[in-house]
Amino acid sequence: MPAAARSETPTRAGRGRPAAIVRSMIDARRATPEDAAELVRLRGLMLAAMAGAEPEPGPWQDIARDNLRDWLAEPEPWLAAFVVDAPDGAALAACALGTVERRLGGPANPSGVVGYVFNVSTDPAHRRRGHSRACVTALLDWFRERGVRKIDLRASEAGRPLYRSLGFRETAEPTMRLTFAA
Repeated sequence: MPAAARSETPTRAGRGRPAAIVRSMIDARRATPEDAAELVRLRGLMLAAMAGAEPEPGPWQDIARDNLRDWLAEPEPWLAAFVVDAPDGAALAACALGTVERRLGGPANPSGVVGYVFNVSTDPAHRRRGHSRACVTALLDWFRERGVRKIDLRASEAGRPLYRSLGFRETAEPTMRLTFAA
């Protein structure tokens, strides 16, 4: 796959222009270990949006940054991140991460290979410009290249329209969780 993927995103014309759709091209590129700190910053923004309050700073950020540096450098990656750089180049505008997991296959997914999309986040200063769409589209291409046919995610209410437009549908599969004490 090319280092950057393009996504055509419809945007409304500006003030005084007709309400026609204008096409813009957004470049999403594969994240590198050097992007780890920015990916953690964007994760904090996503967590704050989901919880309604900023997460407490703490060791989770250092651990996440170190993990991302290692995982993004692996020669046979099971995790990928796609990002859009902010126009000034000093930060990331948006990101989407995904993992590939191997499970025992079944009739609907004989290979048992499943993708999981997470940490889709756009910096508030760069929202409503198609950045998340470009990142998720590039990530979906990465999954396709690996033969992943089933892809799951958990969507916020704000993210549902984007995911629906990319072909995701709600499922009836119940989710349960167990968290062991630290």
